[in-house]
Amino acid sequence: MKNQRRALFLSHGGGPMPLLGDPAHAEMVSLLKNIATTIAKPSAILMVSAHWEERRPTITAGRNPGLIYDYSGFPRETYEIQYPCPGNPQLAQAITQELESAGIDAVLDESRGFDHGLFVPLTIMYPEADIPCVQLSLIDNLDAAEHIKLGQALQALADPSLLMIGSGFSFHNMRAFFSPETDESRAMNHAFEQWLLETCSDKNLTEEERMLRLENWESAPFARYCQPQQEHLLPLHVCYGFAGAACSSAYELQILNKKSSMYLWEVED
Repeated sequence: MKNQRRALFLSHGGGPMPLLGDPAHAEMVSLLKNIATTIAKPSAILMVSAHWEERRPTITAGRNPGLIYDYSGFPRETYEIQYPCPGNPQLAQAITQELESAGIDAVLDESRGFDHGLFVPLTIMYPEADIPCVQLSLIDNLDAAEHIKLGQALQALADPSLLMIGSGFSFHNMRAFFSPETDESRAMNHAFEQWLLETCSDKNLTEEERMLRLENWESAPFARYCQPQQEHLLPLHVCYGFAGAACSSAYELQILNKKSSMYLWEVED
């Protein structure tokens, strides 16, 4: 039987703004809806969100996790959003076993809910909230190579009905979002995005070359301008580690007046 792995890195925008009809998120909302209609609907989703860091990889294991409204300063209705998708304790256990088999100490958490890195994009993509979800934390050292290894350790979960989603943002400089756009800031944004697009999609790169580029992402043009903290980039590293290949599709778009990108992997070997 062939080994099939599907992963999607998405740029999830600013807090709950994509759900408020914000014009600066219109392209993102349209793209996520389109992606959801063009790929086979998954039977389960493994979500790696930029908004959860732990010392050891931690996996939600509750049957019906609640929501964590981990943003502030938004209208009251954004704290009443519901996304009642079920958890998947069996998948959580399988993830833990695969990580531990790879020598990665992992932890199950039966009480943690789902943060907005999960429920905002999934409300757009799968509004019925009928797909069981499990969330996997980042490792709080934010080491790029370790996050690629995290994805690699989960390759044995390969199943065409499982979708791994890395929920982050290819551009995540909060100060820049709220500063006037200049020719210089635009050039820096575009240069890093071009590097990321080439890294993820160029089939002429060997996988060793691609991995080295991602491990050394700070050497990319204007990397620290576009990713001052990197937690919003690392879900991509987990997705790449899981897929182990050039992406199948790359999507370029504008979010909050910044060039951004998303990447889909559908790998069969």
